Amino acid sequence: MEKRYCYKKYMEDSATFADAFNFLMYDGEQVIKPEQLKEMDTTALALPYGEGERPVPVQKYRDLLKMVTAMTDGNVAYLILGIENQSAVHYAMPPKNMLYDAAEYVAQVDDAATSHGKGKKSKSGAEFLSGFYRTDKLLPVITLTIYFGADEWTAPKSIHEMLSVKDERILRFVPDYRINLITPADIADEDFAKFHTELSLALKYIKYSKSKKMLRKVVQEDDAFKDVSKRTADMVSIVTESDLHYAERKERVNMCEAIEGIRNDAVVETLFGLVKDGILTLTDAAKRARATAFTF
Repeated sequence: MEKRYCYKKYMEDSATFADAFNFLMYDGEQVIKPEQLKEMDTTALALPYGEGERPVPVQKYRDLLKMVTAMTDGNVAYLILGIENQSAVHYAMPPKNMLYDAAEYVAQVDDAATSHGKGKKSKSGAEFLSGFYRTDKLLPVITLTIYFGADEWTAPKSIHEMLSVKDERILRFVPDYRINLITPADIADEDFAKFHTELSLALKYIKYSKSKKMLRKVVQEDDAFKDVSKRTADMVSIVTESDLHYAERKERVNMCEAIEGIRNDAVVETLFGLVKDGILTLTDAAKRARATAFTF
């Protein structure tokens, strides 16, 4: 399965989607409920680009986009939430996400103008020209980038970081745009508890995936890894290229055993090579294999 499709499929689950935004926006408090999420069209507005007067239509496709009705401090907030999944560091993420958000706002203005054209009369010439009435309001658009990599995010996190100009007198007239980012390397170990789905296990596994020693230690010490959904095990196995070993027919996976399966296979492969090269006898190789098997 292709990586991009793998984590897109993983994050489209409403509980996982809500969990990510609750971590980002509310420090883990369960404000956004999965049942409040409503799927939206991920096709962004077609924008004209090109030279001269001939426009070249461009369409952008978000990874995931949902609308939510959240209750905060007794007030109802209607939000449009989008997720962009990244398997690699993207050095132009700020303008990419800014374009998505701008397209959503433009689409809301166009929708308002269309609704007014269906019977609601304008009260002023200015409202008629803009298509957007004085009483109209826009829904906030929040885009979250989730980096499914073990390395640190070394790319710019804002438009200002990408500009060649550093003069503050100029920058104060250039609106900045900062990306919202979740990256495993930046999550402190104690903060994984702020997640309420297996997204915490997936991100923790990814964080330590570059060090086999640390990964084994983390998986062994966290009992939650002993009973993980196959959905999560499949995702981390593909994303980190771990080639985890577990029965396909099972719906729950013990990650400790799955990782041990990798190690045992490596041991067997090494011993087989030693036998083939005449360094070990088959009997000695079998004894060593038994001695090292399942000693997590």
